[in-house]
Amino acid sequence: NYFIQYKCDSRRRLYLHEHIMMNIQKDKDERDSEDSEDEEIELYSNDQQERARRTRSKRTKLLLFFLLFFLTIAICISVALGVTLSLRSGGCSAATYKFDCYPEGGGNETTCASRGCCWNSSSVSPSCFYPDGFGYSMDGTLSAVSYGHSSATLSRKTNQPVQYREPVATLRVDVYLETQYRLRVKISDPSTNRYEVPWPTRPIVSNVSNTLYKVTTGSETFNFTVSREDTELPIFSTGTGFIYEDQFLQISALLPSPNIYGLGEHTTRLRLPTNITLTMFSHDTPPLPSKPTENLYGVHPFYLGLEQDGCAHGVFLLNSNAMEVQLQPYPSITYRTIGGILDFYFFLGPGPDQVIQQYTELIGRPFLPPYWSLGFHLSRWGYMTANNTLAVVERMRQKGIPQDTQWNDIDYMNTDLDFTTSTSFGDIQGLVSDLHSHNQKYVLIVDPAISNQQTRGQYPPFDSGFYNNTFITNSSGKLLIGKVWPDSTTVWPDFTHPNVDQYWTGQISQFHSNVQFDGLWIDMNEPSNFVDGSVDGCPISGLEVPPYVPNAIRTSLGQKLTSGTLCMTANQYLSTHYNLHSLYGLTEANATMNALIPTLNKRSLVISRSTYPGSGAHGGHWLGDNTSEWPDLAISIPGILQFSLFGIPLVGADVCGFNGNTTQELCTRWQQLGAFYPFSRNHNSLDSIDQDPAVFDDTSVASTRDALLLRYRLLPYLYTLFYVAHTNGSTVARPLFFEFPTDSNTWDLDTQFMWGSSLLISPVLTENAKSIEVYFPHGRWFEFNNGSEVPTTGQSVVLNITYNFIPLHVRGGSVIPMQTPNTTTTESRKNSFQILIAPDDNKSANGYLYLDDGESLNTDQNNNYTLLQFALHDNVLTSTVLSSGYSGADGAVLDTVIAYGIQTRPSSVNLNGTSLYGTNITFHNAVLTLHVAITGLNYPFNIRWV
Repeated sequence: NYFIQYKCDSRRRLYLHEHIMMNIQKDKDERDSEDSEDEEIELYSNDQQERARRTRSKRTKLLLFFLLFFLTIAICISVALGVTLSLRSGGCSAATYKFDCYPEGGGNETTCASRGCCWNSSSVSPSCFYPDGFGYSMDGTLSAVSYGHSSATLSRKTNQPVQYREPVATLRVDVYLETQYRLRVKISDPSTNRYEVPWPTRPIVSNVSNTLYKVTTGSETFNFTVSREDTELPIFSTGTGFIYEDQFLQISALLPSPNIYGLGEHTTRLRLPTNITLTMFSHDTPPLPSKPTENLYGVHPFYLGLEQDGCAHGVFLLNSNAMEVQLQPYPSITYRTIGGILDFYFFLGPGPDQVIQQYTELIGRPFLPPYWSLGFHLSRWGYMTANNTLAVVERMRQKGIPQDTQWNDIDYMNTDLDFTTSTSFGDIQGLVSDLHSHNQKYVLIVDPAISNQQTRGQYPPFDSGFYNNTFITNSSGKLLIGKVWPDSTTVWPDFTHPNVDQYWTGQISQFHSNVQFDGLWIDMNEPSNFVDGSVDGCPISGLEVPPYVPNAIRTSLGQKLTSGTLCMTANQYLSTHYNLHSLYGLTEANATMNALIPTLNKRSLVISRSTYPGSGAHGGHWLGDNTSEWPDLAISIPGILQFSLFGIPLVGADVCGFNGNTTQELCTRWQQLGAFYPFSRNHNSLDSIDQDPAVFDDTSVASTRDALLLRYRLLPYLYTLFYVAHTNGSTVARPLFFEFPTDSNTWDLDTQFMWGSSLLISPVLTENAKSIEVYFPHGRWFEFNNGSEVPTTGQSVVLNITYNFIPLHVRGGSVIPMQTPNTTTTESRKNSFQILIAPDDNKSANGYLYLDDGESLNTDQNNNYTLLQFALHDNVLTSTVLSSGYSGADGAVLDTVIAYGIQTRPSSVNLNGTSLYGTNITFHNAVLTLHVAITGLNYPFNIRWV
């Protein structure tokens, strides 16, 4: 791993262990006196177990005495205060942490008691909560199954009422030490073949030793705690209220820190509040900043926790059923899902970026996008004709604004039918030919729903799918009929069916023979439906009307899982839609990329609206149908950073907003921010005004042109970041706390972000702004455009700004590869490279450059790439060739080296031992510029100045 080394501060971690653990340890002490002594995965000897039993007996007697004493006092106080206090088996007074026993709301003392729970009408929410000891007991201890794999049987306590539906009496818990840093805890029903997410097999490292974690369990009331091995800090400690019923699974855990990030897709701030309930069930809901808890297009039951010492961990629940996750201020987390199993993965980091590397190792590394896809994209719904589309492209060219790709929405289709073109749209082939002749690309939208209204034999996309049985059926085995684009009845491909790749590839390949597109945009794949369930309704069933539905579905979707989507009883090849619903976007993205690769025989682009863990291996994502408002501009930053955590680095929002009409100032500021989205696309709706950059006045045009030329200048650095993401799972756009995890000022900061470890982007997010407050963590920082050093770090600085100002700073210790920009990536790639050096306090710097042809498949596996490492030390810049497999690097030219923070003009400079003179060296305001003209980047070089 060339790119990251991370070490936690052991002194701060010991401080954390002594202070942060106090509340968690208090709960564990009470639980241990009622339960068994905690048991390590390594089995106790018989003598140890006997001593534990004797100790437990003494503690239990002492506890009973004090419990009766305090119980009497509590009852007297409650009577005196007129407070209702219900006590259930297990002891409500022992319930230090109150986990909600009536999460659907509307409970009272009677209904609470019917669930065997505690009621305290004067307590802080929730009023109805589980008594301590509610759940399962563990029969004996964890027993070794094989090396690194232990299991045990859990038995439901018989004195507990049913919560929602038939409980599972006996469970099995399996603990897998998968790698040194990854742990799996799986709780399943051994007697029933319950649905599990159809996950690709990931290799498990055998003979794991020296793990970063340990697991302890409690038996009398089953619980488990995952802790750091070195400091014993608990990162996930389960408690009371563990329920495992047919359609309701719930588990709660205490957390070490309130710094929790992830759990998408929602419009929350980056750091989640610890008083929120988030629903996860993919749905066609536009992202509104005013409704942060509503379930949006994607489902990502993963979070990153940042501990108070700056160490990080990740937790992933592999479950695709509708669920909600509740955070409480203890801090704690409660998962409630209405199907499947509980299958947890824990990632121990300890660095934030290492957590994401470990997570993507499991779910799949991000794909390596084609180079052109990192250019600027332009789209809208409502061009209506090829001529109108081309007219917009022409005015972009005339204004000199970079643009790599033109998109068309459904208005190119014949009556909105997939894989067709409309005669009224005009000469689409001429449009594509014009784009390609200017080294530009073309992307089309494809919706998953296929019309079933055409005469048989007249519409191959339906006929082929019907004959190959690749469409989703209803509970009776007939085609499930809904309604979406086109505005008539439709069916949906089942992307879990073994025949679907052949079917989908056939449609895409045939369509490409008519329209030579370069990538596909897959929309409406939650899947969205204009009727609830189907045109025939849905059968009365426990799947259609489960005993519990997650929070946002109750409050916003009329308590119906089928709202705006398919019947839950619909049949797919692998399971019911009830189980597979939130996987639809992932499976379509997989099938689409699998179709594009043989069709184009080179890398392509898939941008999907609905996503699930693993989607980043097949494509990117845009944040959906946002609005042309300032709050939407600001909330897009947490959005792209969340998807960086989810292993989908190619992400962006619709620049300038999709719904409503933008303003020139808003659109100009959004173009400045959008120039730093990993995926940069301007797109808006049918009824909105034009908002392509060339439509505004000269001042706005100049600002957008400068912003995009800056992006294109930095594409070598950005492409290198995507290579690192593809090969080891690192993030591209990342929060500041990823680089400065011990700086508490960064933990809640989501108005700024970084590209990799080196570039700090601080966009303008408010109307009529004349200044902006920028936080600079400790270290050296340089203004990108002129090299001036920020005089103070470790605090916020107010910067005066102009209309076209883009606050961009380079971190000391960085080497940034750049290239002279042009208006397309094809033309830019022909130009010379430059290197920007920003030394740290030790006058050192490092950086990398990845080069390939930008479009060939499997360049990393086939070694058809060049990878360079740049290092500055003691005024010597060295280029080390780590791989030289890309022949195009032989003719590449490095023409300029720029070094910031050089305090005195060098007396001599030499390149590979040859001196540079005269105009090849310039020095001004601590900026050294060297004109070097190095040809052939597959060969090492060094530059020295003294």
